[in-house]
Amino acid sequence: MSQELLRTLEFIEKEKSIKKEVLLEALHAALLSACRKTFPNPDTIDVQINPRTADIQLFENGKEIHSTDFGRIAAQTAKQVIIQKIREAERESVYNEYTKKEGDIATGTVHWIDQKRIIVDFGKTEGILPAREQSPNDDFRQGDTIKVYVLEVKKTDRGPEVIISRAHANFVKKLFELEVPEIHDHIVQIKAVAREVGFRTKIAVLSNDSKVDCVGSCVGMRGQRVKNIVREVGGEKIDIVRWNEDPEQYIRSALSPAELAEVKLNRETKTAEIFVADDQLSLAIGKKGQNVRLASKLVEWTLDIKNTSQKIPLGSLKGVGAKTEGLLRTAGITTVKDLLKSSPEALSKIEGIGPKTAEKIIQAAHEAIIGDKK
Repeated sequence: MSQELLRTLEFIEKEKSIKKEVLLEALHAALLSACRKTFPNPDTIDVQINPRTADIQLFENGKEIHSTDFGRIAAQTAKQVIIQKIREAERESVYNEYTKKEGDIATGTVHWIDQKRIIVDFGKTEGILPAREQSPNDDFRQGDTIKVYVLEVKKTDRGPEVIISRAHANFVKKLFELEVPEIHDHIVQIKAVAREVGFRTKIAVLSNDSKVDCVGSCVGMRGQRVKNIVREVGGEKIDIVRWNEDPEQYIRSALSPAELAEVKLNRETKTAEIFVADDQLSLAIGKKGQNVRLASKLVEWTLDIKNTSQKIPLGSLKGVGAKTEGLLRTAGITTVKDLLKSSPEALSKIEGIGPKTAEKIIQAAHEAIIGDKK
């Protein structure tokens, strides 16, 4: 057995990079434990292994003894220890390999799907794609090839656990790095990404070369590069924004395609009051507030969108003095927009404002808005 065991240990050392000394140490501990459980006087039992020849000897009270049971135990134990150590080494190898892939893209095959997760086969190991890390646009079937973002690698008793994602903002970022050579070559830099998975992503880019258009590089010829990424994320909309160190210009880009009339910045609080024309208001805010919400995440400023009528003070309207303004505010009318929603009949019901004054105020509000748009 010693010659066969020695050859096996040397083969494993060469092929699996597990040192022979480590295997012999583990085998010695396992044999000693097994023998002390088998023989009647465990305290008198000892096992020795020759590190050069792999000869295994059993001793009782310091004298070598020969036992048929010991030969059987040695063979079984050696097999178990070798299998265990190979498994541990493979798990460690996989863990080390995928730890290096954290924060990067991996490609695998869909192995199993249920309501809570998708299991992705990477060959050497499997990845877990939890429901929370999936996109509502995803519709995979068993056997499909899938790209994922390696979120985290954990050590467990069953081996490494690879948690993956298709919902993370960095998934889109990494897709751009794969698709756009200028990003890979550090000519174009991704400065920020904001994402609402399944719906829209905004990505801010900057060129490190004045001759290279950062947005054009990401879009690609006839939009092919960005189309490939949009296809990978199931049709999710992607806005490519030009980064700018000037907060106002950056905010204007981030809120595109809306056109902004005015941007008032408070640099201390990183808040911006943004005025847009009435026909641009819904575009700036976006469906369910999505455009302004993503833009705010992208630029890391609090953005407050208002239409231009809200920046016209009530007191600046013709026929609205301090007293009348006070009456209007008491009635809950605080902006020109509120006036435009009202009518002369409704205003004349406010105590202190007659029908003629009400008509003049409404007319002044309309004239102010028209004048502001010119």
